[in-house]
Parts: sequence; structure tokens; C-alpha cells
Amino acid sequence: MEEIGFLGLGIMGKAMSMNLLRHGFKVTVWNRTRSRCDELVEHGATVGESPADVIKKCKYTIAMLSDPAAALSVVFDKDGVLEQIGSGKGYVDMSTVDAETSSQICKAITAKGGSFLEAPVSGSKKPAEDGQLVILAAGEKALYEAVKPAFDVMGKKSFFLGEVGNGAKMKLVVNMIMGSMMNAFSEGLVLADKSGLNQDTLLDVLDLGAIANPMFKLKGPSMVQGKYSPAFPLKHQQKDMKLALALGDENSVPMPVAAASNEAFKKARSLGLGDLDFSAVHETVKSDKGSS
Repeated sequence: MEEIGFLGLGIMGKAMSMNLLRHGFKVTVWNRTRSRCDELVEHGATVGESPADVIKKCKYTIAMLSDPAAALSVVFDKDGVLEQIGSGKGYVDMSTVDAETSSQICKAITAKGGSFLEAPVSGSKKPAEDGQLVILAAGEKALYEAVKPAFDVMGKKSFFLGEVGNGAKMKLVVNMIMGSMMNAFSEGLVLADKSGLNQDTLLDVLDLGAIANPMFKLKGPSMVQGKYSPAFPLKHQQKDMKLALALGDENSVPMPVAAASNEAFKKARSLGLGDLDFSAVHETVKSDKGSS
């Protein structure tokens, strides 16, 4: 493949771009906080001075940004993507945003002659580090085929879902389910503890039953210990719950469980837990039950 540009080196972007480098891809990176590029440079990456600079240099550029505002800023601001995008260049936005934001970016890119693909991912820090993400792509099919070798390095499976917006919607549905499950899991852990049951035994029972899943197995032990090292920051989970509820409004879908879960994540943010892992919503249940 041609050299790949990569915009955004947060928890996910750093791991994803590192995987590209490890598998022999040439990568030019950019991040608002320049120091986050240093480790990538040590592994062979070059640094672009701006998003426009990266676009100019690379045939294909991937973005992995924190929210819709950041995704729009990188495209539309001064020295942004639009200043250099054009015919023969592809832009792949792997950020989790709403369908409207994705469509807005798509229209701007294609109006300049470029091609666009949205490709949000299911998975957090460890799957990103291990190249085990699930990639939910939609948009220009030819661009999807062109960048699939990169997707195959970053993920264990990629889906092409058709028109722009479908990837964003699928990701929001997945994260809405995940956030709702995390709240129920947190309530179960606290209920077990307050009922005099051993929480580790609960984890063992869950892992052997019909609702066994990787999230409970991965997050449960650290939640019991009150440790929430951020793999997927809680503030981003709450952002995704909010966007999913808006999608529910658009489609007249009642979502009382998701709405209640969103309130729990909002409470956690108000308690200053936003930068911790999204499993820190567990602390809101513990505080409600009078636990320390």
C-alpha cells in the first residue's frame, strides 16, 4: 500500500498506528499534542505538521478522534483535511460520531474530489493493541477495498455496511448495548456484595453461564478491586449513550434502559470519573448503596 496518514493518537489511535508500523506500513502521524507522536517516531513514523500536511503527503489518511467536534475540527479548520484532499486521495474516519456528522464530512470530502469511508470500531485499548478490533465501515466501496490490508492489521474482522451513516449507527447501537450491560453488571456486583456474597464467586458463576462474555471477564476483577485504568474513558461512553438516545428519538424507539444508563454515566462524570475507564460507573452504584 501507499504510505498511510494517521490523525489522532489517543488511547486507540496510538495502538492502531503502532500496529500498522509493526506490520511494515509506512505511517505519517499527527496529533494536537505533539509529544504523543514521539513513541511512534521511535518505531519509524514520520510526523506531519498539520492534518493538511498529512493529507498532502499520503494517498490514504485515517482519523481516530475523540468526538464529533474533534472530527469536524480536523476536517474544516485552518490547515485541515479539506485544504489538501482531492482526486485520488481517500479519507477514512474511524472516530465514533453520529451519522449526521459522518455525512457532513463525507459531503465535504467528495465535493473536493476525494473519497470517504467511515469506519468506527468495536473494541477498546487491548483489542486495539492486539489488532483485534471489529471495524464497521460504510461509504466508498473502492476505498474500503484499497485500505482493507490496513484494516486486516488493525482488526480481526471488518464489515462493509453500505452507505455512509450505517457504520456510525451500528457503532452507536453496539456501544449503547455495552453501556447498558455495564450498568446492570455494576448493580449485580454491588447487590452480591451487600447480600453477603463473594463477588469473585459471582464472576465465576457468570463466566460459566448463558450470559458469559469477554467484557465481564475482563472488567470484573478490576471493578471488584476498585481499579479503573482507562481502556475506554467513561466520558466517551457517556457521549456515545447520548448519541444513541438521539438516534432512538429519530426512529421513535423507546429506550428506557439506555436512558437510565446514560443518567448513571452522567452522574459518574459529575463525580469526576470521566477520564477513568467506563467501568467506573460501578462507583456510582456503590455510592448509592452507602458503600465507600
